[in-house]
Amino acid sequence: MTQRVLLVDDHELIRQGLARAFERAGEWEVVGEAAGVAEALALARVLKPDVVVTDLQMPDGSGFDVVRALREDSPEVGLVILTMHLGDAQVLAAMEAGASAFLGKETRGPDVVAIAAQALRDPDGFVSTGLAGAIRRRAAVGVSRLTDRETEVMRCLADGLGTAEIAARLYLGESTVKTHLNRIYRKLGVRNRTQALAEAVRAGLLLDQVAP
Repeated sequence: MTQRVLLVDDHELIRQGLARAFERAGEWEVVGEAAGVAEALALARVLKPDVVVTDLQMPDGSGFDVVRALREDSPEVGLVILTMHLGDAQVLAAMEAGASAFLGKETRGPDVVAIAAQALRDPDGFVSTGLAGAIRRRAAVGVSRLTDRETEVMRCLADGLGTAEIAARLYLGESTVKTHLNRIYRKLGVRNRTQALAEAVRAGLLLDQVAP
């Protein structure tokens, strides 16, 4: 089955290079190319690609804008950001925006194609060589800023409790527990409970727990 990919970059040579990589791989069809955010969103909504590979910095916005808009519209689409800007802030922002992968532009064409295929199989996952280090550094700062109540919520997570069970144990409303969880995720730079727990353990918040 042929997979459909949309390429987004304001440099034509980069788009051409990516197009050749996908064409050589077989089982891929480049259904469109865009040089900016507005054009990318317009094409994506018409062409319905399986995967979008986008640059980060563009004249009319950023790859984060593309990812956020398309993730909201199409939960099943694979979203790959390809950029020269690989700092911790960019890696974590890509994850939080809903990207499936965050790669440097030095990544070889065949590897980009392989990651695009993985993004299609698991659009909610997140692949980036810089993720582990970025999360550890964010966690080292973020853990020190957790409130006592947020720490209690983290310990409930470590005990395997769900939202309703945490609410009952701490005598809180479920909406309040969800608010605490969202704040914890933002502080630790993670997207879900498993990542939050793992990073809290690694940073020493839950010294008596074992990271999953």
